[in-house]
Amino acid sequence: MAQGTDLRRRRAVLEHEWSRWVPRLKAPGTAPVGCGALRDEVTESWVRSLTSVDPGRDSAPVTDGGAVHRRWTSSPLYRPVADLAGELRSIAEDAGFVTAVTDESGTILWTCGGPTMRRRAERVNFAPGGRWDEQAMGTNALSLALRTGRPCSVFSAEHLVSALHGWVCYCAPIHGPDGRVLGVLDLSTTWDRSHPLAMSTVRTLVSTIETRLASEPPRTAPDPHPSPVRLTCLGAGQAVREGRPLTLRPRQLEILTLLALEPAGFSPGRLHAALYGDRPVTASTFKAEISHLRRALGGGIATRRYTLTAPVSCDAAEVLRALERGDAESALRRYRGPLLPRSQAPGIDEWRTRLEVAVREAVLASTRPDHALRHGELAPYDVEVHEHALRLLPADDTRRAIAAGRLTAALRD
Repeated sequence: MAQGTDLRRRRAVLEHEWSRWVPRLKAPGTAPVGCGALRDEVTESWVRSLTSVDPGRDSAPVTDGGAVHRRWTSSPLYRPVADLAGELRSIAEDAGFVTAVTDESGTILWTCGGPTMRRRAERVNFAPGGRWDEQAMGTNALSLALRTGRPCSVFSAEHLVSALHGWVCYCAPIHGPDGRVLGVLDLSTTWDRSHPLAMSTVRTLVSTIETRLASEPPRTAPDPHPSPVRLTCLGAGQAVREGRPLTLRPRQLEILTLLALEPAGFSPGRLHAALYGDRPVTASTFKAEISHLRRALGGGIATRRYTLTAPVSCDAAEVLRALERGDAESALRRYRGPLLPRSQAPGIDEWRTRLEVAVREAVLASTRPDHALRHGELAPYDVEVHEHALRLLPADDTRRAIAAGRLTAALRD
């Protein structure tokens, strides 16, 4: 109760000082004097801001959304923030905040928070694409943190723009390993939720992001002529370039396999569904997997519609092409087992079934017993394949014993 009273009193004092000074500061050479309620860094920012910002404006100017998305996915902050996205969302939703990350210019690249707070924030364009530098939006925590290089908070009527007087913002700059400011992390909420622990939370989160930045390998420009990648996804999963395996997680192997099997590519929504189905996996987690795979390929994946732009050869795709040509021999020689057998991704499961059915039909249509024998090794429980092998093998062929043994075992099971 006492804290709420103190906040209301502080807000009332600041509103009074804002009304007293801001209209007068538009006159050259005017500066607030004798006011202990106003911090020097705030009033100095007011003076600078009034040359370009109308205190009566209702929202921040916005840059092109497509350009912002590209800037975000190519930002050095993208990966470490994506890794922390779950924690950032939990903090924002539990405490009633909106979390934002900007670039070095003060343009918001990413936000998260509960639906109510996000709707409030979006009314003033506190959302991706919103410009919150001092020249665009006057005195606020983001612009002060960028200008000073230090953590900053701005409460209620300390904001120059009156539409922001219902807010309190806590912000800290994010430094790269070379000391350069890459952007800022901001926690914002309504003035009545102001809490002294919010700033320490921001500092801790920024420290975590900076630690992750320091541990990441240097970002390099995509190779314009990357070496081909060889993808093996039948019976196992591995991607190799110039004889060296690429470090890919199972999910990234699934993405690479799907892109190799569908050269026309995927919309983001369709690829998300092919990987996760109905599981509630966030867009930031999904995009982080794409980003890691793109870096491993040295670029190699288009952004708007996910397609491969780097050369990738794939054993499963080669099996399909051989079957389309009617070349059962080549298809069966390359088919070494189910597609990514441990994967449970819906899109992989669908392609796995398509491949298994296509190969099996080619085996049953073939008049060569070695085809049925070869496939029978990979499909030990397929009674029809073993029976087909026995029909094709001459009575004096010693391989009949192999086919007969497999058939007996399959019938027993």
